[in-house]
Amino acid sequence: MIQLFDTHTHFDVEDFDPDRQQLAEQAYQGGVQALILIGFLQNRFADLLAIHQFLDQLSDVPKSYLAPGLHPFYIEQHQRQHLEDLENFLKQHDCVAVGEIGLDSFEKRHKTDEVKQLQAEYFSAQLDLATQFDKPVLLHIRKSHGDVLKILKQHHFKHGGIAHAFSGGVEEAKAFVKLGFKIGVTGQITNPNAKRLHDVVRSVAVEDLVLETDCPDMTPLCCQLSTETRTRNTPANLPYVLDGLAEALDLKHLKMNKATLAAQLWQNSLECLHLSKP
Repeated sequence: MIQLFDTHTHFDVEDFDPDRQQLAEQAYQGGVQALILIGFLQNRFADLLAIHQFLDQLSDVPKSYLAPGLHPFYIEQHQRQHLEDLENFLKQHDCVAVGEIGLDSFEKRHKTDEVKQLQAEYFSAQLDLATQFDKPVLLHIRKSHGDVLKILKQHHFKHGGIAHAFSGGVEEAKAFVKLGFKIGVTGQITNPNAKRLHDVVRSVAVEDLVLETDCPDMTPLCCQLSTETRTRNTPANLPYVLDGLAEALDLKHLKMNKATLAAQLWQNSLECLHLSKP
């Protein structure tokens, strides 16, 4: 049976409160052996921990890992105290990474110099925490790839991590790989119109890729019930991301089959998260 690692989930959010255990069991049956619960707001840290502990006491579900952080999209909600709260969380609990953190200038309200500066300050502070605790980081980047690379280089950040839901170009992907990051591939890979992402996965080594659902978002095309309503994504959909990646790559040229690809992606996940085994 294949082993899959969902390196980016928001499986703690209320979207999953009605059927979380059932979905976790379903994911496990489909080969998802491990997943990361990603933080994004300080007021979600308690729920993040509670869901982690809930999953840990179940059997036949993916092993859960914690990655708390302050997400750039919610910059208006963050306070300086929250950085201290994040530091305390990292001290008190076994966390695999700091995330998701980074820069986001996708929306007009986030394009002002003031907001960009504030995002950069929180990003820098969290890179310092990752260095302090010897943790990789899970990067959120929208319309800001160059600026994120610049800040990582300024910090001489050496702990690597994952460029989550990668949306940049080939040269940007190679630049992140050079800094020790894996490229996070979501259900977007199943979209034939996502030509930029297809170019990226073909241009970097298979050793530089990891899988993620980013649930409840980024639902693979084949799992979307309607174009008019948002379809909830779940960790159980990760095998479809694997299928999409396998289709996008020339596996014969790489002398791989899908099982070999899955095994390599599993190893990539453990490596970038500094784990010897799940």
